[in-house]
Amino acid sequence: MPVNERLLEILACPLCKVKVELKADGSGLKCTACKRVYPIRDDIPVMLIDEAVIEE
Repeated sequence: MPVNERLLEILACPLCKVKVELKADGSGLKCTACKRVYPIRDDIPVMLIDEAVIEE
C-alpha cells in the first residue's frame, strides 16, 4: 500500500521543515530543499535525519 496522500500533505523534512515529495519509484520521500531522501520501510516513512541519504 502506498503512502497516504493526506499523510504526504502534512509531512515535512525534520531538518529544514520543508515539504517532502514521494520519489517516482516509491522508495522514499525527498525533501525539496536539502535533497535528503527518507526511506519508506514496510509502507512507513522513516523520518529520521540519520536514516536519510542526500541525493542530487
